Amino acid sequence: MSPRNFRNQFVVLREVTKKYGGLTALKKISFEIGEGEIFGYIGPNGAGKTTTMKILVGLLTDFEGEVYIGGFQVPKQKSEVHKLLGYLPQSVGFQEWRTVDHALKTFGKLSGLTETEIEKRITEVLDLLALSEVRHKKIAQLSGGMTQKVGLGQAILHNPKLLILDEPLNGLDPLSRYQFKEVLLKLSKGGTTILFSSHILSDVQDVADRIGIINRGQIKQVGTLNELKEHLAEQRTVEVLLTYATDKWREFQNIKHVKSVEQPSVGRILVNIEKGSDPDDVMNDLAQLIVKQKIRIRGINLLSPSLDDIYQKYVQEGESI
Repeated sequence: MSPRNFRNQFVVLREVTKKYGGLTALKKISFEIGEGEIFGYIGPNGAGKTTTMKILVGLLTDFEGEVYIGGFQVPKQKSEVHKLLGYLPQSVGFQEWRTVDHALKTFGKLSGLTETEIEKRITEVLDLLALSEVRHKKIAQLSGGMTQKVGLGQAILHNPKLLILDEPLNGLDPLSRYQFKEVLLKLSKGGTTILFSSHILSDVQDVADRIGIINRGQIKQVGTLNELKEHLAEQRTVEVLLTYATDKWREFQNIKHVKSVEQPSVGRILVNIEKGSDPDDVMNDLAQLIVKQKIRIRGINLLSPSLDDIYQKYVQEGESI
């Protein structure tokens, strides 16, 4: 996704700490989410993602620090905040004997919508989620993907300004994940601010404007994917693809500022560059050596770290603390 600019910060967390007895679930976490932004929240199980979300939606009120949503303080201005929120927990817990229509009408009433508003919004939401055909089917008759989309439907029924989704893509098949992500992008374009967590890093990369990485209750890094990559710029690697097998690549080790050279597979050479050195200089010297040694190659390029590389770096970093 191309980066978007968000001037108005709709969600603000400042030095938030949450303890369960002697266990510190969150330790002075701070980050902001812009109005209309999709914020991907990633980290291993037990890192603090769900605790953060429960604080935002008001399910946990005993914490240190400050939290604001739409300018209202959580949990002091609970009624104002509640009107702005839509929440999809990991398990919605629908009563399976209800029809989709019945379930959504119940949630609509709980959200304070009038009967006219409920009818209008159910039609709009089911159309958005491509669920109009199952409106009068029982929850028990739906697939897992459809049930999850109904869960999203209840969360957006009252047109919330902020949507908080805890592992919404977990367990969905590829088609359902694609459809779900398309809905999130449409909602964001309409001005809805979205915070969602996921273990599927490719899904986060597909839709998130910015990404927050949390581990052991601490925010390790926040930024766009490109910004996160910049933080790993010190660990640059040049990939050289050889036309034929040869041992001449071992001489790459003698180039200035080359930290190490490895061959993970035949014909694929990885040249790891020393921290703080200019990769362009190294690639220029590398190209000259390749020409001098008459090494035939298919390609040479500077590798960019993936979201998985970034994630693993900060998770492993946390494990050593």
